[in-house]
Amino acid sequence: MVDDVERTVGAINVLISNAGYGLEGTVEETGVEDARRQFEVNVFGSVAVIRAVLPHMRGRRRGHIFTVSSMAGLTALPGVAFYGASKFAMEGIAGSLAQEVAGFGIHLTSPALGSFGTDWAGRSMVRVPRTVPDYDEVFGPIRAARQAKDGNQTGDPVRSAEAVRRVLDSDEPPVHLVLGSDAVRLVEQGQRQLTDDLAAWSDLSAATGFRAGD
Repeated sequence: MVDDVERTVGAINVLISNAGYGLEGTVEETGVEDARRQFEVNVFGSVAVIRAVLPHMRGRRRGHIFTVSSMAGLTALPGVAFYGASKFAMEGIAGSLAQEVAGFGIHLTSPALGSFGTDWAGRSMVRVPRTVPDYDEVFGPIRAARQAKDGNQTGDPVRSAEAVRRVLDSDEPPVHLVLGSDAVRLVEQGQRQLTDDLAAWSDLSAATGFRAGD
């Protein structure tokens, strides 16, 4: 399809790779097949489109690829482990690919979205059936809150599109872009936790190399 568009319509200068859906459930309650399908769509589906477009952009020595991610791809959130893992994967792929294609004039940006007014938490989300009562206390409120928030999200999809346009017009676009005030808050919280862990355990981290005389 990409080759046909390039041949009959024109050059694809911007790709927004947005393949994805939400999978909600605790790790223990989520079956392997559900987890595998999440990665097939969110990771391999997105990568397939990117790989189809890259030869054309590389040949022209220009282009901009957006790999749509999530705040759950930059900080772990309970109840969406496999969705978050798929977005962590795309963040990593985007970071590596950005370095691989920078010399070809191709930019990579991974927008990590917060809660926007889409159907992500509604009809498009796959919710794993509850099977382990022990998780009722920790996960029950999370599922209920997400269902209640559907249709009442703070993020405006139109403004997110305007943000993407601003990035396109930038001479030095970011590889990682957090969109949404809730996303900024949660990602910063996760980054602080990582920084605190690094500081608290830095002596042990540095003590794992070979020593003279070993």
